[in-house]
Amino acid sequence: MKRREIAIIGGGPAGLMAADVLSSLDHAVTVYDSMPTVGRKFLLAGKSGLNITHAEDYAHFATRFGSASDRLRPALDSFTPNDVRTWAAELGTETFVGSSGRVFPKVMKASPLLRAWLRRLEAQGVRVLTRHRWSGFDDGGYVFETPEGRTIVHCDAALLALGGASWPRLGSDAGWLPLLRDRGFEISDFRPANCGFDVAWSETFRERFAGEPLKSVTAASDAGVFPGEFVVTRHGIEGSLVYAHASSLRDELERNGEAVLMLDLVPGRTAERLARDLARQHGKASFSNRLRKAAGLAGVKAALVREMAPAAPHADPRHLAGLIKALPIPVLRPRLIAEAISSAGGVRLDAIDDDYMLKALPGVFVAGEMLDWEAPTGGYLLTACFATGRAAARGIEAWLQR
Repeated sequence: MKRREIAIIGGGPAGLMAADVLSSLDHAVTVYDSMPTVGRKFLLAGKSGLNITHAEDYAHFATRFGSASDRLRPALDSFTPNDVRTWAAELGTETFVGSSGRVFPKVMKASPLLRAWLRRLEAQGVRVLTRHRWSGFDDGGYVFETPEGRTIVHCDAALLALGGASWPRLGSDAGWLPLLRDRGFEISDFRPANCGFDVAWSETFRERFAGEPLKSVTAASDAGVFPGEFVVTRHGIEGSLVYAHASSLRDELERNGEAVLMLDLVPGRTAERLARDLARQHGKASFSNRLRKAAGLAGVKAALVREMAPAAPHADPRHLAGLIKALPIPVLRPRLIAEAISSAGGVRLDAIDDDYMLKALPGVFVAGEMLDWEAPTGGYLLTACFATGRAAARGIEAWLQR
C-alpha cells in the first residue's frame, strides 16, 4: 500500500510532535521550516532550564488556557503533563518538579532533548527541509520559497504549525497571516501575552533602579492575587509575576484605556500590624528610616513607595500602611509583541473541527501557537503545543482513513 505524503509546515514543538506521531504510523512525513534549523524557539526557551510542563493538579492545569480551556481539553486529556514527562524520559531526558511546581529536565537545558528527538524522527524516516518558507497555495499544492527558488509541494494532507507573532527573529513572525486571511479565514489579531508593560517612571527612579528586582511581593489584578517577583526596567516592569497578570492588564487597557497592578510589598504582615509598627516610629525620623524599621522596606521597594505615592512621607500610619499593602502601579501599554514570551490571537478555534482541520480547507490542519489561545508561563504553553500537535496528527490519520 502506497505511503501517504504529509507536509508539516513549521518545525516547532507542535509540528515536530505531529511528525513524531505520523511517522510512527508509517506515513511519509516531511517537515518544512523557514529557518536554518528547527526548534529555535524551543532551544531559546531552554536556555534558562526549559520549563517543559507543570505538576499542579491536572483539573486546575486544564483551566489555565482562559476562554480556550474547554476547546483544548480533549487534546490535553490525550497528552497530560504526566505524559509529557514520560515522553521526555523515553528520549533520555529525566525531569524533576521545582519548588513552584514547574517541571524541568534534570540537565536544565533543551538541547539534549531536541537532539534525541530529531534522531528519533530521522530513524522514523522524517525528512526535515530548512530554509523553506511557505508562501501560499497554488496548483493544488503548497508554495515554498527556497534557496534554489520557488517550488510547489503536493501531498495527501498538511499541517500548518507556524507559530504566533512573538520572537519573530526565531521564525514566529506571523508571515502566514495574510495567506489565510486572503482566503477568507477569520483570524483574531495577534496581541502580546506574557509580556512586560510600560510605566511612566520619573527619570530619577529610572536611572537609579532600572534592573533592580522586587522580590517577595504579591501582585493583584482581575487575574487574581499571586506571589512572586519582577524587575524594574527602563521602560516599566518585566518578569514572571508581571506575566501572570499580563492578559488581565492588557485586556483592561483595551477596554478602558487604563489598568493598574496592585502590589503588596510586605505580604507577611497585616495592614493593622503595619500601621501599629509605623505609629511607634519617632516623629522626627526620616521617611526612609520609618519604612526600614517599621516595614523592613529599603532600596527599590522604599523608592517605589515614594515614586507611586509622592505624598506618602506625610501620610498618617494607617494610610501609609494601606499604601504599602496595596501600592498601585498604573501601566501605560504592553511592551512590543516581538519582546513577548508568547502571543494571543491567531486562527479562530471555530474555524477548525474537532480534529484540528480547517473546516473550509479539507486536508489542511492547524496546531500550536498559530491557533487563538493563550496561557501563562509555567509549562502550559509548551504542553498545549505538544498536545495540539498530537491531536492534529491523530486528526490527519483519521481523515486519511476516511
